[in-house]
Amino acid sequence: MKQVQGKSNQKLIGMLILGAVGMFGFGFALVPLYDVLCDTLGINGKTQSTASVYKPITVDKSRTVTVEFMSQIQSDMPWEFKPEMNTMQVHPGELIRTHFVAKNLSTEHIVGQAIPSVSPGLGAAYFNKTECFCFNQQVLKPTASADLPLIFYVDPELPDSISTLTLSYTLYNITDKGYVEMVAE
Repeated sequence: MKQVQGKSNQKLIGMLILGAVGMFGFGFALVPLYDVLCDTLGINGKTQSTASVYKPITVDKSRTVTVEFMSQIQSDMPWEFKPEMNTMQVHPGELIRTHFVAKNLSTEHIVGQAIPSVSPGLGAAYFNKTECFCFNQQVLKPTASADLPLIFYVDPELPDSISTLTLSYTLYNITDKGYVEMVAE
């Protein structure tokens, strides 16, 4: 009886280990699967992670696109973070300059990183940033504040069905203890 139970336990342990490895592999596969699904459905919302080069193009003065700006802060981020303006009316092809304002409310150096998204997701491909604070980490000394620049244009090829683009930034605390000590010296 013990020999049968021992083999049964070994079989169960083997199946549990196989199941754990399978779940671990599935977890790694989720990110690419998510990207494929979002691209297919047009709900991605990811903007480029490097600066676009603005070449003077014909500005479409006959059309106006509303660009809305939103900001969010992760719960462990002791900063105030908001756009200079909540809404702008822009002409496709027009180079626009604006900024977000950040203030470190803590008594420590904090390193932040902003992650952008655009909705509708289909519009992300037509929203081009030539300069953005999101391309770099932002370091603020205790109680310091900064204007974080954003220069962008909306591609004139933006489909006519899209009249509003919402640019949202989520600010994350990525403070690395060694980096903060180096900055503080």
